Amino acid sequence: MTYPTIDPVLIHLGPLQIRWYGLMYVIAFVLAYIVLIKASRRKGYDLTRQDVGDFLTYAVVGVIVGARLGFCVFYNFAYYVHHPLKVFAVWEGGMSFHGGLIGVFVGGWLYTRKSGKSYLVLGDLAALAAPLGLFFGRMGNFINAELYGRATDVPWAMVFPDAGPLPRHPSQLYEAFFEGLVLFVLLFLLSRRKAPKGFLLAAFLVGYGFFRFFLEFFREPDPQLGFVLGPLTMGQVLCIVMVIAGIGLFRISSTARPRIGSR
Repeated sequence: MTYPTIDPVLIHLGPLQIRWYGLMYVIAFVLAYIVLIKASRRKGYDLTRQDVGDFLTYAVVGVIVGARLGFCVFYNFAYYVHHPLKVFAVWEGGMSFHGGLIGVFVGGWLYTRKSGKSYLVLGDLAALAAPLGLFFGRMGNFINAELYGRATDVPWAMVFPDAGPLPRHPSQLYEAFFEGLVLFVLLFLLSRRKAPKGFLLAAFLVGYGFFRFFLEFFREPDPQLGFVLGPLTMGQVLCIVMVIAGIGLFRISSTARPRIGSR
């Protein structure tokens, strides 16, 4: 198949550029706000629009800072140790989902310390919204022709710009579908059931970890890192940790009673 070349820059405004990837982030955060509002009302949690907006602000900062630091630590530590100022060069690219996830956990913890809200309740709501953000993020990766897949001869393979002449898996689309749409549907269905606090968050950790681990076999390893543990990439190693954490949270949440309210 022919890769549908799309200009990564959506709009040129003189020296300013509005990129598709940045727009995807904006759409993701707006949808997250809507999902958090609707889910909290349906569940009967005592969260106002102001509460949701404040929590989302902490989460957004956590995502951006955590994703950047996660990339520097997990995927190119040796380079950034010797070039620490490059950590701030976000325009050069380099964001890590797992780092962003840690950032959200930290940001959420800081918000709950300030507000007195339930950490697990907010974690469940964030888990329900997260797959939509993942969907748009992976679509942004596809438009940027980055994080492409391994070479293959399947009929739907594509030749990506700057990735050599070989056709490759459009792994960004695989991830957008499974980590985004499929995971959202699964979590939405689970959210309709009565469950203890932390259950949805645990389901997200296990579900994303499982999908990402499997899909990494179709994705080209990061060139500066390659494989880190036999045939496994750094993303897969981090997903194993993620699944273990999710299983542990399942055990913790199973001892908690379902309750209404977020305090």
